[in-house]
Amino acid sequence: MQPMLTPDEEAHKKAIYEKIAPRRRKFIDKMGYDNWDPFQKPLEPIDIRIDTSKRTSQQLMREFLQSLPPGKPISTDYSQGAWELCMGVVNGSGRFKGMFDFVQWYAKILEKEGMLDEFKNFK
Repeated sequence: MQPMLTPDEEAHKKAIYEKIAPRRRKFIDKMGYDNWDPFQKPLEPIDIRIDTSKRTSQQLMREFLQSLPPGKPISTDYSQGAWELCMGVVNGSGRFKGMFDFVQWYAKILEKEGMLDEFKNFK
């Protein structure tokens, strides 16, 4: 729901709407003119979004890959999985928060049962 607009903002919104091409107006009409916010701030570009540690996704991936043991083979699947999780965490996705919580929980179980090292060496 859009915040209340001043009379000047409402007039500006109407002027913007009237200048928009009919094809674009259909999109606005579909969502509802009242729900349309032409003054909405754009999201930050993906390359400058940061996580809670104040790192970009590129910084996180670089640090992660550098933390791996030298000579460790890195498959495309492995890299893609790490990248997807990195992007999900940086974007604050609930889906990836669930994955993160599960992995932490699972690591505790494996550690408790003495299986964590075996899992880490899994190929």
